[in-house]
Amino acid sequence: MTFLVELEQEEDGRWIAEVVELPGVLAYGGTQQEARAKVQALALRVVAERLEHGEISPELVNVSFAAA
Repeated sequence: MTFLVELEQEEDGRWIAEVVELPGVLAYGGTQQEARAKVQALALRVVAERLEHGEISPELVNVSFAAA
């Protein structure tokens, strides 16, 4: 799995990061790096839960992140 992380700066200066392939997985941060780290951690939690509940096969899991 390769996840695309999109970053955008809000009008108030905060950064929002979103994992395109996982709807609803987004996080805010004061910097690009903070937002990216938070959204990657959240994405890993979502993947772990899906693995735990049998929603995805363990053979399919090889996680990496790419910047948009």
